[in-house]
Amino acid sequence: MARNLDIALLRAFVTTAEHGSMTAAGHALHLTQGAVSQQIARLEALSGPLFFRDHRDLRLTSAGERLLGDAQRLLAVHDALWTAMTEGTVEGTVRLGAPQDLVGPLLGPILKAYAQAHPQVELTLLCAASPDLLRSLKRGEIDIALVEELPGTSRGECLAIERLVWVGARGGTAHQKRPLPVSMVAETCAFRPTVFNALRKRDLSWRTVFENGSVDATAATVRSDLAVTAWLASTVPPELDILPPESGLPLLPGFAINLHLSPNQNSPAVSELARHMRDGLARFRQSA
Repeated sequence: MARNLDIALLRAFVTTAEHGSMTAAGHALHLTQGAVSQQIARLEALSGPLFFRDHRDLRLTSAGERLLGDAQRLLAVHDALWTAMTEGTVEGTVRLGAPQDLVGPLLGPILKAYAQAHPQVELTLLCAASPDLLRSLKRGEIDIALVEELPGTSRGECLAIERLVWVGARGGTAHQKRPLPVSMVAETCAFRPTVFNALRKRDLSWRTVFENGSVDATAATVRSDLAVTAWLASTVPPELDILPPESGLPLLPGFAINLHLSPNQNSPAVSELARHMRDGLARFRQSA
């Protein structure tokens, strides 16, 4: 008699393994931590223990390590089959918001794949600072937003946590100047309060340089060694340098890349874009 694995159990296991936390997996899957724990327990009834549980830390057992690769491949085949079977049924309009720094390195491949899978969906993109995007989402001006926020401060779905780093010109000296010249792209930049609080705690004086809301203009300013800036590590252009701790600047915390959906939005087109973002961020983290 044929027996079938519950895909939901495998998805709970893979998501927990990738996030390292049942709580984080619950946020990603829109489930409670208890529901994720129950799904893992049901899977472990078949396989044996999959995680070592050390207080809040989860580590894969040997059985979990063996299962993870197979489960990821099975989910990839399942999701591809689902997309193929439902292709052509998704249509409508999706209004997406995202910060400029995430559009090129992160969102470009995701949006290309989404547009190819659902060519009948009309997709529009609004680029703005994360606080502005959250306000636009609340006003109903966009349907879905990818925003940068301090971990644990948001009800959004955490897709990744990235290091916030200091960035300067290759071989530059701007980081040695006092007051420190800093370009934060825009006054509403999500990183701005955190960066300036870190400087304040180290009793370092600073001044802002050329803030006009353009990531490209900020990159040019930093490239010219007129200022330093702070960006997520994965978004730093290759021609600029991540400044090391010995540069004398304070360490900066990690930032979450969170997915927010409009509370009144449940269209298939928006749901499919959210799925593409989850999958795209997972592949991006694996390749980083």
